[in-house]
Amino acid sequence: MAHFFSIHRVSLAITLGALLPILTACDGKPPAPAMPVPEVSVMTTAPTRFLITSELPGRLEAQRTAEIRARVAGIVLKRNFTEGSYVQAGELLYQIDPEPFAANVAAAQATLKRNIANAFATKQKSLRYQALISSNAISKQDYDDAIAAEKQTEADVLAAKTSLHKAELELGYTKVTAPISGKIGRALVTEGALVGQDGATPLALIQSITPMYVLFNQSARDALRLKQTIESGKLKNINARGAVRLILEDGQEYPQTGTLLFTDITVDPSTASVALRAEFPNPDKTLLPGTFVRVRLSEAINNQALLVPQQAVMRDSQGANVLVVDKDNKVALRAVKADTAQGNQWVIQEGLVAGERIIVEGRQKARPGATVKTSPYQASR
Repeated sequence: MAHFFSIHRVSLAITLGALLPILTACDGKPPAPAMPVPEVSVMTTAPTRFLITSELPGRLEAQRTAEIRARVAGIVLKRNFTEGSYVQAGELLYQIDPEPFAANVAAAQATLKRNIANAFATKQKSLRYQALISSNAISKQDYDDAIAAEKQTEADVLAAKTSLHKAELELGYTKVTAPISGKIGRALVTEGALVGQDGATPLALIQSITPMYVLFNQSARDALRLKQTIESGKLKNINARGAVRLILEDGQEYPQTGTLLFTDITVDPSTASVALRAEFPNPDKTLLPGTFVRVRLSEAINNQALLVPQQAVMRDSQGANVLVVDKDNKVALRAVKADTAQGNQWVIQEGLVAGERIIVEGRQKARPGATVKTSPYQASR
């Protein structure tokens, strides 16, 4: 009997010992379930051919501009052009009253004829005196006076010819013609106006707009940095011809490609920039002088550029950064330099190398030092 109770006590102790953890667990809170491993989408960086461009503000201007002015004083008799039309070089624009200038030409012609006659007479006299001086029939003083008179009348002829030429020029200036072909603006005077009285009166403005120029400025610091990078071999220079595009005021890209003509060698001290000029075809005459535009200038090619989606790059007070996943799927924060955008991607200048994996989607679920489950990032179409 004693043996039976001993065995019974041992069995009860074992049972109580087994139930004790369960009872204890029932008295406390249940253990928290393990957190699932975050799932993220990653992309592997790879070198990409990237065209380096700059978008700069600019203004259109005519290739040639001619201010039409009155070169002689007179009354405007007629205007021969339509405002806003296209005129050809040499086309008659205004007619100034020619009568006073025609009279001046006639007077200058008469003066020239009179001086020619005087010159002939003095020439003949000097020839006769030359024959007489050898026989001492006249004095040396008379001969010298005859020679001097001959020279004087020859000078008078030259002066009369000059006066006639000037009078003919002024008569020609009464016909105001277009010096260049282009679009002419509004008439600045009307028929009956007195022009050229106190200076060269402006009459109209002609602008040649086929092709057109665009003037724009680029930071001297950016230009120098790009030049140094090209010289270091990191970038490949490209030909300027055909490397300029135009963005119009409405945001549309102009269909014609432009040509970079020159880059100024002088830096503007007030803006720390250099001036550039490009030329654009304007066959339909849609580009107008004075229009503000944006110029997209292609400058170089980077064959080893690293491009990442913009959503993969975050910015804080310290700058830009990305989350990198190593071979053990652990997350690390990496500071990068990303100052240039290409569509919906950032160009990474510093901080990453080819072959690294960065988190694109699910970044908010990942923390530096944590382990993540990765899947390839699929860019949306």
